[in-house]
Amino acid sequence: MTAQFGPSALATPANLLTVTRLVLTVPLLAMILRDGATWSALVLWIVLCVTDVVDGHLARRHGTTRSGAFLDPLADKVLVLGGLVALVANDMVPALPVVLIAVRELGVQALRSYWGKRGLAIPATNLAKAKTFAQEIAVGFALAPPTAERTVLVAGLLWIAVAMTLVSGYQYVQAGSRLTTTAGSR
Repeated sequence: MTAQFGPSALATPANLLTVTRLVLTVPLLAMILRDGATWSALVLWIVLCVTDVVDGHLARRHGTTRSGAFLDPLADKVLVLGGLVALVANDMVPALPVVLIAVRELGVQALRSYWGKRGLAIPATNLAKAKTFAQEIAVGFALAPPTAERTVLVAGLLWIAVAMTLVSGYQYVQAGSRLTTTAGSR
């Protein structure tokens, strides 16, 4: 029998995994800043990215929570944006695509908070989930020693992630605007 958790639960297996991902992101970022592209950084990156899938599975199996709905995207953003910023700091990727991704992520988070205070929730689209995966792949290629020096490949993957990020951000704004219009101002 699988334990079920209510929406207000805090101590769930999914939340434990998400918090662990957040905590382990710190040494990963230090490793990237110190050593750049290494096999150990790549392996830890992959493990942390896979835990996002696992905690999502656990949340669906045991029951989603409001805390998980907040923590999971936060952990994703800290991991991906932190990884991208560390790569920029080491001159491993260009800054412009990272700035574009960061502005979109922070803007959508601000809108999510604004709409959430009005009782409106906009679920993540398939494109939004795919853009996170594309961002993770771009960082992974930048961290992999065999591909880290292939700057055209890494930059190309990063720009694909930027395009997906910006389009999914536009979709999110559109969905929020439609929902606000149909729900009325609250």
